Amino acid sequence: MAVRIKRIYEPALAADGTRILVDRLWPRGVSKARAKLALWMKDIAPSPKLRLWFDHRPERFAEFGRRYKRELTRNPEVDELRKLAHRNTVTLLYGAHDPHVNHALVLQSIVRARASRAAPKAAPRAAKRGRATVPAR
Repeated sequence: MAVRIKRIYEPALAADGTRILVDRLWPRGVSKARAKLALWMKDIAPSPKLRLWFDHRPERFAEFGRRYKRELTRNPEVDELRKLAHRNTVTLLYGAHDPHVNHALVLQSIVRARASRAAPKAAPRAAKRGRATVPAR
């Protein structure tokens, strides 16, 4: 399983595999054509309240990570992302400036951790499939 992270402002490469935007807000200055997304999973991003509290302050990152992980434990999108990553290389795209202080790092660690545990296979539910949005062309 390969789960990578990358700023959406970096050029798309074939090695990226399935490109998934994991921000709640669309990044400024990036066209949908240039983004070359497979999915936009905005519901997997931190809640607006948590995002505003964090404010990308490095001194808050550890606590942000704990709070975001707590949010992710209740988020069915994580299992969908894990399934995608099990089949293909997945690149989680984010818009934050700092590659060392952003939610994609936390999400990457959660997806990798859940994938390393042997999770029982369940039949996909239609409600789960409907959450991720494919960007309009």
